[in-house]
Amino acid sequence: MQIYYSSKFEREYKKLPRHIKDLAEEKEKIFRNNPFDSRLDTHKLNGRLKEFWAFSTDQKYRIIFEFTEKDIVWFHSIGDHSIYD
Repeated sequence: MQIYYSSKFEREYKKLPRHIKDLAEEKEKIFRNNPFDSRLDTHKLNGRLKEFWAFSTDQKYRIIFEFTEKDIVWFHSIGDHSIYD
């Protein structure tokens, strides 16, 4: 699986605390192996974000992503629940 990072994702990622970055990297490894692993709580979004999915890095932080082609995923945003606004 190839994962691409939007410029928005990269900007948001840089601002995260180190321990959240470490968690995000651990969860990305799990995601690469199985995007629907139960440890990720992967779920489809609703409303204006209905084309996107999200998974949890911890109880507070999420990654919003999209499946674009077979084995290609774009990570669009990372942060707390305010990223859904």
